[in-house]
Amino acid sequence: MQIQVNTDHNIHGGERLTTYVTTDLEQSLSRFGAWLTRVEVHLSEDGGAKPEDKKCVIEARPSGKQPVAVTHHATTADDAYAGATHKLVRALDSRYDRAHDHKGSDSIRHMPAPEDPDQVGVFEDGGNSRDTTPDIG
Repeated sequence: MQIQVNTDHNIHGGERLTTYVTTDLEQSLSRFGAWLTRVEVHLSEDGGAKPEDKKCVIEARPSGKQPVAVTHHATTADDAYAGATHKLVRALDSRYDRAHDHKGSDSIRHMPAPEDPDQVGVFEDGGNSRDTTPDIG
């Protein structure tokens, strides 16, 4: 998983910020590590008169799927990043579970192949079977 950190000219970034964000995201997204190809973090200041003028946008790219992007506004860049990370983990958790689980169990896409493919769809006769299909012909 590749992690890229971008800041605008109002946010004082650097190697220390990049190291912190990279380490934190690797830990927070470790469950999805093999599933994600790239994560981009954008920290910026909206420049408005609002108290919550710091913004963090995090975009995660799962392999073979549409990207997932979340945004969080806060008074500090740290709070904006923490809020966006929390939202991203929840969004990825939901999408990952939907892709890999179906109503609480494994989906058919992830089931092992049958041992004997010729027996797929064949019911064993337990001696109590009654054929109720009408004879046609």
